Amino acid sequence: FFFCFVPCPHTMASRPTVTVYGADGAAGSSSVALPGVFLAPVRPDVVHQVTVALSKNKRQPYSVNKYAGKSCAASSWGTGRAVSRIPRVQGGGTHRSGQGAYGNMCRGGRMFAPTKTWRKWHAKINVTQKRYAACSAIAASGVTPLVMARGHRVEDTPECPLVVDASVESTAKTQKAVDLLRKIGAHADVDKVVASRTMRAGKGKMRNRRFV
Repeated sequence: FFFCFVPCPHTMASRPTVTVYGADGAAGSSSVALPGVFLAPVRPDVVHQVTVALSKNKRQPYSVNKYAGKSCAASSWGTGRAVSRIPRVQGGGTHRSGQGAYGNMCRGGRMFAPTKTWRKWHAKINVTQKRYAACSAIAASGVTPLVMARGHRVEDTPECPLVVDASVESTAKTQKAVDLLRKIGAHADVDKVVASRTMRAGKGKMRNRRFV
């Protein structure tokens, strides 16, 4: 039998530390303790639930025309004529007369339960649950296998999470920022993003959504 004893994070005397890298990409002599949020439990189920609920708040209301499928005059023939009691188009002299109308089972009829704009589009999420999901997502970003499973190219980065000195915020040129990313091994992820830009399939190309 193999026993593995994992210390509980709530009983740890100190938090893990990470190295602070300078603006030149070299490892500095100082290190800082990871914030306590990186010890939060990783709950993909909570993150997924909150993400799905939040995405509903960006939807735009839609509905079909209230008169769609109801534009013709039709009335039922009633009973006694050995046909169904669905409303039928009136008149004569054309194929359309006598055809069923209005029903969702009829050609040219309305849909079942026409959609309305007053549907409940948005979703409420508990504030505590949103905070829990945010903490869980931040904690997951510090686990290298989970970051790589998302498709990020972090094989060459020395640490995860990677902490860089605050002096990089004064970088004014894009080329210097690119050089820094190359020095710390993070530019492979940028190359992956650049290579993933593809042409959108469908009509979206005509609607200012050409690339995805």
